[in-house]
Amino acid sequence: MNYLYLVKRTAIALLSIFIVVSVVFGVTTLLPGSAANIVLGTEATDAAIEQVNEDLGLDRPLPVQYVDFVGGAVTGNFGNSLISGQPVMEMVWPRLLRTLQLAAVAMLISVVAAIPLGIVAAAKRDTVVDHVVTSGSYVGLSIPSFVSATLLLLFLTTPPLDLFPKGGFVPISDGVVPWLHHLLLPAIAMNTIILAYVLRQTRSSMVETLESDYIRTARLKGVAERNVLFKHGLRNGLLPTVTVLALNFGWMMGSVVIIEQIFAFPGIGELIVQAIDNRDLPVIQAGILVPTIAFIMANFAADIVYTLLDPRISLGDE
Repeated sequence: MNYLYLVKRTAIALLSIFIVVSVVFGVTTLLPGSAANIVLGTEATDAAIEQVNEDLGLDRPLPVQYVDFVGGAVTGNFGNSLISGQPVMEMVWPRLLRTLQLAAVAMLISVVAAIPLGIVAAAKRDTVVDHVVTSGSYVGLSIPSFVSATLLLLFLTTPPLDLFPKGGFVPISDGVVPWLHHLLLPAIAMNTIILAYVLRQTRSSMVETLESDYIRTARLKGVAERNVLFKHGLRNGLLPTVTVLALNFGWMMGSVVIIEQIFAFPGIGELIVQAIDNRDLPVIQAGILVPTIAFIMANFAADIVYTLLDPRISLGDE
């Protein structure tokens, strides 16, 4: 691996995290309302408000508050909830882990369904199979996640089918089947557009790969078409899909708020909505920052994996 490329990508990731931390601090600081009033209520005395502001460090200059906030973000210490008094990260981590399980199942659906379909469409280019798969991807791209979630709830969680629970979450310790039973429907709803996009990306990159010179050479040498596709085509043809999957992780985290509300899924999205309703600023800050940093690190990891699979990427970056 080219170490200069690694240093540059690391610097970009760190800069992105710094910008996100700064924006979250700025936006939540400028929000109207007082944290002291949230804790004490609107009838609180001025002396009580001053005491709470001092306890929370809100009486200090903004630069000092910013440094404290960055330090808390680095160490994972966002203080306590203004509403429950519970440490924020004790509230965020269980919710985030549930959301990550949901995202992992959705990502697995993309890998298991979209990539094989994209490969088949590329191998059968301009045939009926290709046209059917491509048309299906257009349909998937045109349906918003909240629409697909509503339709899935309407048809699959009510009689006569009634195949899935309407919402909620069951930990995997209670059994893989009930765990997956509760995750599958929201994962499909969250994944409709992503599945279609990954399918189209896989087909496009595989078509380009199968038209390359070294593939033509392999065919002229009499290599079996199966070996041409799986031995020579897949390695290069699937490289762009690695980056697409990592980028789609961010899209999932963005859509998870809507999906979790529709399916009453107790994840990080639902926690953020509750915190916004309650004006619980520490929970809002942590609920936004932690998944965003996870997204940045996922993209960083995808860059590294992409470079390991194809060293030409890092050479081209210079």
